[in-house]
Amino acid sequence: MSERLVIDDIDYLVTCDPQNRVLRDASIAIEGGKVVEIGSSGSLQGTRSFSAQGRMITPGLINTHTHLAMTLLRGWAEGVDLDGFLKRVWAAEGAIMDEATCKLGTELGALEAILSGTTTALDMYLHPQATHQGAVRVGLRHIAGPIFFDFPGLDSLQWPDRIAFAKSWPLRLAEIGGPWVPTYLMPHSTYTDSPEHLHEISEIAKELDAFIHLHVSETLAENADVQGRYQKSPVEILERSGILDRHTIYGHGVHLSDSDITITAKHKGAVAHCPGSNMKLGSGLADITTFLDSGVKVGIGTDGCSSSNDLDMWQAMRMAAHLIAVKRSPSKVDASSIFRLATIDGARALNISEQVGSIEVGKCADLIAIDVAKPHLTPIHDIFALLVFAVGRGDVTDVWVDGDHVVESATATKVDANEIMARSNERVRALKSLEKSL
Repeated sequence: MSERLVIDDIDYLVTCDPQNRVLRDASIAIEGGKVVEIGSSGSLQGTRSFSAQGRMITPGLINTHTHLAMTLLRGWAEGVDLDGFLKRVWAAEGAIMDEATCKLGTELGALEAILSGTTTALDMYLHPQATHQGAVRVGLRHIAGPIFFDFPGLDSLQWPDRIAFAKSWPLRLAEIGGPWVPTYLMPHSTYTDSPEHLHEISEIAKELDAFIHLHVSETLAENADVQGRYQKSPVEILERSGILDRHTIYGHGVHLSDSDITITAKHKGAVAHCPGSNMKLGSGLADITTFLDSGVKVGIGTDGCSSSNDLDMWQAMRMAAHLIAVKRSPSKVDASSIFRLATIDGARALNISEQVGSIEVGKCADLIAIDVAKPHLTPIHDIFALLVFAVGRGDVTDVWVDGDHVVESATATKVDANEIMARSNERVRALKSLEKSL
């Protein structure tokens, strides 16, 4: 008999299934990394058991836009807008972000992510093979992909090298292993990738059956720059270049016009909403209510730690909800919908909802346990209000990815957290001299 884990005595099981069921006194059986049965407490049998008494079990959170290795630059670019941010961050990246450091920073970021209940992250960063190795080592379901710039960039790759690397990416993913992830290509943006190069990327994406992720309309200055160069909005360039013929998710999408939204909805595109980063950099406030009403898929992201300062999806959910209240009305805030943006709707935004995002038989066992026996989580009147407005990352006790118990009793099981933190602190000492010159 293969190993079968039963998570039993679950106080509340939040499924995020099509009926949005919340089950009391439930039990889940996991086998081969999948949820194979859901029943009442005590009704399921297994070779191993885990008591979830006093806990809530939910799907793992899905971070739809981040730069995990930027954990090493937390607090490096403060009190600046996006242009000032890029100036400081690109200088720091040029100083320390070689392949080994990108792997280390991603290990630190993945560690922070899983300890807070994030089980899947779409991570755009330099040296994606190294970052993927680092994240898989920690246990995260990590979606990385080849990065594209018109210019050599900090990774010193010429355009033909980028193309060759992209074509080899599926094989590299298979060699690294880890939790299943789709193939993604990640051009940086329409202001760093020409329409001609974007078209070439779209053709490779078709060849590889890959999806696409890039920054789109994060600031008004970006829109003006692209419009001035090409007489088109970033979204219009993406449509003309063929990028939107593949499933595409935009990072940010703060300043999409009505026409941009219509184009995106027509192509069944998605937006990764990063409220913390957008507010901190003064980029603006995305109107995700309009996106959703127009048929654009939306997920929630944290962005990188050098712009949002943490990878806390609970805070990102809360900010997303508050922004709707400010931009529209408190009556437009539905806590269950916000939680779904961080779970099943985030999975839809990434085009992976058949595998993750909800707790259903046949899906990957990406689950988190939340200790609800705490003063700040007592009493429970509304489960989803509790999740969005009261639960924090310190309440997450256990995390499973593909049924693998990657966090147990609030401790990472696959890596030594202290060792990763010590190496990270040592590596960033190299930035001391640079800090004085900026």
